[in-house]
Amino acid sequence: MRILIVEDDQVLADGLLRTLRASGAVVDHVASGSEADAALLTNNEFDLLILDLGLPRMHGLEVLKKLRGRGMALPVLILTAADSVDERVKGLDLGADDYMAKPFSLQELEARVRALTRRGMGGTSSAIRHGPLVYDQAGRVATIDGKMIELSARELGLLGVLLQRVGRLVSKEQLVERLCEWSEEVSNNAIEVYIHRLRKKIEGGPIRIATVRGLGYCLEKIPVSY
Repeated sequence: MRILIVEDDQVLADGLLRTLRASGAVVDHVASGSEADAALLTNNEFDLLILDLGLPRMHGLEVLKKLRGRGMALPVLILTAADSVDERVKGLDLGADDYMAKPFSLQELEARVRALTRRGMGGTSSAIRHGPLVYDQAGRVATIDGKMIELSARELGLLGVLLQRVGRLVSKEQLVERLCEWSEEVSNNAIEVYIHRLRKKIEGGPIRIATVRGLGYCLEKIPVSY
């Protein structure tokens, strides 16, 4: 799961970053409305936007208005000190999915993030199934034949990307964009290492990660038996 936080209070932003990264999410942060608008224009890999309203250089509601005007269905959680009914109505009318007034509980925020992620997947379940392999994206748990697999946060992220694109090629560049924060520098060799580790833990039976040399990787479709 990749999240963009737009918050100009650095202390609050740091707390959100620590909490969400500890849960396994890839999290990017900007501090102004104009930076948020630019990030959303150039990156369509976010799963959730956490948006403050009182931002410098562009109000949060304007960021939201532009986002929805471009037809982007990205789930949006508004965070703001403005807890008036009018402010909440404006945000929800412009397309926000949820609203939290400051101060708030980080535990409640995590629960709302999980709920919005499930909703963004089009249902109440966040589990992806591939034969005997099941990955609960909200709970960050993977199992094979009901037995939990011990995976690192990066391996879980990699598994999620491949499962969402079963039968389709995923390039190394796409994996870097999906799994790595802006400040990280990740080489192709590092991606190969993550793939190797994931293979050792999940391959067996019908599950296989195929390498297309020079192009990327593909989680192969499991043949259906009749």
